Amino acid sequence: MLTDDTIVEQLRQSNPEFRELEVSHHRLDLELNELQKRHVLTPAEELERKRIQKEKLAKKDKLAEFVRLYREQGLQSAAR
Repeated sequence: MLTDDTIVEQLRQSNPEFRELEVSHHRLDLELNELQKRHVLTPAEELERKRIQKEKLAKKDKLAEFVRLYREQGLQSAAR
């Protein structure tokens, strides 16, 4: 059975959409880290922080969905 790390590596190599999502997720993570370094956020910065968190989570969910689908396809292929 494939591990998540193995599946992620295979998806990185074979799926441009997965790679783009992963890069975008990482970029959002960096932006969020920069905002969190500040001791006090303005209301606008707080809204931006929440927006980034939601977008980052949505991308993480999408990445997990790719892994799940890849695993399911592998299991279906093995069952044949």
